[in-house]
Amino acid sequence: MSAITTSSFDTPVRRSAERTCDDLSIAALAVVSLIAGLTFRDYGLGWDDYTHAEYADLLLRMYGSGFRDTAALSFANLYMYGGGFDIAAALLHKIIPLELFETRRLLGAVVGVIGLAVTWRLARRVGGPFAGLAALLLLALCPTFYGHMFMNPKDAPFAVAMVILMLGLVRLAEEYPRPSPHTVLIVGLGAGLSIGSRILGGLALVYALIGFVPLLIEEVRSNGLREAARRFAQMSYALIPGLIFGYLVMGLIWPWSIMEPANPLRALTYFSHFFEKPWKEMFDGALVSVPDMPWSYLPTLFALQLPEVLLGLAAGGVVMTIVALSRDTVTPRRKTILLMLTVAATLPLVIAMVKRPALYNGIRHFIFVIPPMTVLAGVALARLMDWIGARHLGSQAAAVAIFAFGLMLPLAEMIRLHPYQYTHFNHVAGTVRSAESLFMLDYWGLALKQASDALRDEIAEREEVPPRGRKWKVAVCGPQRPAQVALGPDFTIGWDSHAADFAMTLGEFYCKGLTAPIIAEIKRDDVVFARVYDIRRQSISSLLSIPAP
Repeated sequence: MSAITTSSFDTPVRRSAERTCDDLSIAALAVVSLIAGLTFRDYGLGWDDYTHAEYADLLLRMYGSGFRDTAALSFANLYMYGGGFDIAAALLHKIIPLELFETRRLLGAVVGVIGLAVTWRLARRVGGPFAGLAALLLLALCPTFYGHMFMNPKDAPFAVAMVILMLGLVRLAEEYPRPSPHTVLIVGLGAGLSIGSRILGGLALVYALIGFVPLLIEEVRSNGLREAARRFAQMSYALIPGLIFGYLVMGLIWPWSIMEPANPLRALTYFSHFFEKPWKEMFDGALVSVPDMPWSYLPTLFALQLPEVLLGLAAGGVVMTIVALSRDTVTPRRKTILLMLTVAATLPLVIAMVKRPALYNGIRHFIFVIPPMTVLAGVALARLMDWIGARHLGSQAAAVAIFAFGLMLPLAEMIRLHPYQYTHFNHVAGTVRSAESLFMLDYWGLALKQASDALRDEIAEREEVPPRGRKWKVAVCGPQRPAQVALGPDFTIGWDSHAADFAMTLGEFYCKGLTAPIIAEIKRDDVVFARVYDIRRQSISSLLSIPAP
């Protein structure tokens, strides 16, 4: 693996190493695709799934009516988000023989695999085949990203859109000031998909403005201010077709954004303030109102939820960027690329720590920084391997072994937690066993699917039938509509525990532990994710352990 990223000699050994890395990357993508295809049905519905499916129906009705039916443009607050994923899932559901929510899970897996593939190509472009392979493995074995890609209809597609845009920006820096048509297309597509998914996609402009500083400074030094301005204008002119294409893509998946030119700014203003009735979540063992989360919320959770190997290598990538910026031997294009990636991986977290917006549901709103983190990490590892190879070739095998061991830690946890990989806490945090009492785990409420399956199986095994003239009644502490979908038409659900036959509760702090016979427990790593109780002939006043917000 020596010198596979920096050597200028195209030797047969190097070509063989590059081909091996590429073959392993393709094999890794194939394995992830196969596993995702076999397991996507295991992932339950979260709090937002049903609402997003309704949003998709409204968008399709709007397009089908020639924009006469505009209910989608005022639906909840989802009209301020793009509905690209929701539309695609609704259309796919019409042509494949799967239930709607199974289709959404399958499409989430497909989008996630696309994100893995783009991250691989981006890291390969920046650091070579070994960097690409390393970044791909780091992202595929990041439980937070992997778990969210199945069931998060907003943040996971947005993360994929942002990494597509990052690929375009990196290509733009490489080809400056004459971007190829392919680069212009990728920039436009990435911009349209990212801003059309969440207005936060506009951060990519900040990444570019900061990242291109070294390249533009060198342009002025080498060519003079007038010529540098001309070359910048040349690049800007070349991007116009791509930006027009991106605007059309944004309008297609987020129609509200183009109804009035100022609508994207209205969305930015809306989301810059907390827009719901505040509630409390568990953070570091205390109940904290989400608008009052401390500045340490994100850095703490990133440090405790991401795999240790990713954290260490990503930190090395940031150091690598700082060193590169200080060295005259590094080309301005290289500095620009590394700086853009570093800004993409860190700036959103810094802004959140300074501005302290309402923060909740762990790091799900910030998983879009994980792909650039893995790219930085992969490039840093490839550079480290070159450095080791130049000094002691035999030590490379030891470095690879350490890297492989680092990957095995999150892999083992992903297998143990399936299908709740997104709840992962690393070994520094003591895994979910120690984190359970300090932080929220299954905040999406996915465990209600397995709990529902267990309840139906138990009733079938007992050969019980509901009381005459009605269905089984289940009191649910957790997302109601997902529970109804998971239980099926033979059950009615609600919060009221007085007249219910069974109670189904998540293992989160807001659900009360009941003194009633337990029918089923959904556990991972000795942590209870959900319970089902038989509350017939029981007097249960409430399922909540705290007052409702």
